[in-house]
Amino acid sequence: MEVSGDAGVPESGEIRTLKPCLLRRNHSREQHGVAASCLEDLRSKACDILAIDKSLTPVTLVLAEDGTIVDDDDYFLCLPSNTKFVALANNEKWAYNNSDGGTAWISQESFDVDETDRGAGLKWKNVARQLKEDLSSIILLSEEDLQMLVDAPCADLAQELLQSCATVQQLQHTLQQVLDQREEVRQSKQLLQLYLEALEKEGSLLSKQEESKAALGEEADAVDTGISRETSSDITLASHILTALREKPAPELSLSSQDLELVTREDPKALAVALNWDIRKTETVQEACERELALRLQQMQSLHSLRSISARKASPPGERQNPKRAKQEPT
Repeated sequence: MEVSGDAGVPESGEIRTLKPCLLRRNHSREQHGVAASCLEDLRSKACDILAIDKSLTPVTLVLAEDGTIVDDDDYFLCLPSNTKFVALANNEKWAYNNSDGGTAWISQESFDVDETDRGAGLKWKNVARQLKEDLSSIILLSEEDLQMLVDAPCADLAQELLQSCATVQQLQHTLQQVLDQREEVRQSKQLLQLYLEALEKEGSLLSKQEESKAALGEEADAVDTGISRETSSDITLASHILTALREKPAPELSLSSQDLELVTREDPKALAVALNWDIRKTETVQEACERELALRLQQMQSLHSLRSISARKASPPGERQNPKRAKQEPT
């Protein structure tokens, strides 16, 4: 396909926004700034500015950072301004430049952004890859992981998941709904707790409260005297889990399923010492974590079952009848 000079030019009366881009040839560090209204417009300008012989067309545009082929206008429009492109002529292949690590021609500002992205950015990318393998793993993610995906740039997340920006926006909306649902459950539990405390203050549960406090006092004394201070050193939970248990209301909603499993496996007495709680409160939190974990696993199983049923329904009629054909009557 030959790229003409008029390709990508909008029709009369049509106004299209120009996107600033950076262009260079493969194995070259010299880059050129251009503004294009669409992908075909950028291809045409690449041929003119980079002096690409039209006999070498078609020209393929790839992202300079990783060689991703850009051949869809919608994806092109989702990319941020000043995205760097490499123009590949004919059957030329994109190659990573080892001599400068691929960053010598990038501005210092972009390099600094890449350095900071290695910390927080790589973390959300790892979570995105987990989501790409199994979308139902949303149920298992912690609130922190969910928030990272919601806050991730739409274009970057779309590139990581190999989906359109519209699909990713819908996904981020769903993730936000999951966060909102967990927050609603947390607030409901807090309201219930406040209601119970109000009943206790009114004295309707005074007698039972007295007995419960006495029992808790004896149990707490037994924990204090029966467990040495060294027990706290036996706790294997990470600091972020202990912090969530201490500070978060309904902490089971904040933790990932993996963290929930670790909490349920911990010895209640050792955990009580680490958190400076009485044994009753510790066991209550562990039971809540166990229920939340069971609920999430049940939801996962339900999703997988629905997926299997959908796959069977979507299979061709001939494939579903094959097992029946295999059962032939003996002659």
